[in-house]
Amino acid sequence: MATSPAVLIFTDLDGTLLNTDDYRYDAALPVLQALHQQQIPVIPVTSKTHREVAALRQQIAPHDPFIVENGSAIFFPKGDRRFDRSVVNHLPTDVTEAFQVCRLGCTYDQARRGLVALSGLLNTPLQGFGDLSATALQELTGLPLDAIPLAQAREFTEPFVMPKTIHPDPLNAAVQQLGMGVVVGDRFSHLIGPHAGKGKAVRLLIAAYQSVIPDQSIHTIGLGNSPNDLEMLEAVDLPIVIPGSAGPHPALSDRGWQIAPEAGSRGWAIAVQRALQGDG
Repeated sequence: MATSPAVLIFTDLDGTLLNTDDYRYDAALPVLQALHQQQIPVIPVTSKTHREVAALRQQIAPHDPFIVENGSAIFFPKGDRRFDRSVVNHLPTDVTEAFQVCRLGCTYDQARRGLVALSGLLNTPLQGFGDLSATALQELTGLPLDAIPLAQAREFTEPFVMPKTIHPDPLNAAVQQLGMGVVVGDRFSHLIGPHAGKGKAVRLLIAAYQSVIPDQSIHTIGLGNSPNDLEMLEAVDLPIVIPGSAGPHPALSDRGWQIAPEAGSRGWAIAVQRALQGDG
């Protein structure tokens, strides 16, 4: 008898599992609890920091790995034997009290210096998280004021406000000249290390999971809402686009991928249920 494939779910947070307007995820909680009971890993893949994810994961995915700062690091919970850590032995690794942290990205200091250099190459002032006050960040992000220190606790990347006057072509050329990468998001662009990326981190996690169960197939599901999720969605078997209030992002709407019926956490919950029932 054929063995059912093991399932891995990779999900963006802001605008995907978390509502865009209020960052809540109440509508997804019953599905998240069911996934936990079925031992299906739910792996956040986000531009958020480690501290931001740590504040959320107790209800979202308390025992599962997560990927932070646009694929700059993978956090493996200590003692989680579902993932073969030898697959990522080539990466620089830090060990904390709770996690083994495998780093794909650069340091925050390198990202900050890179932003200064990028500003010079573009001859345009660029404001990163490190340049903005907590009040300014609250206005730009809509986050509660007490959540701002968690968002500021960057370790690998520097989000910055991208002037609308800068065309993508000179931006990409300047970033390439610096030997770095850039990810364009809805609210911010993110300067990242050259070896970081959501797709790279997702593929490493899939390989680490497969290494433990080499004779069992794996079915991977990915959910995202914006162009910075593109690499992640391309790395999974079933990509699902979570629309915004005005519909799916144009960069994701024409790829033939499944589009959730609603925005935010409610759309996430419906899409995951349908995917697991074989309707995706």
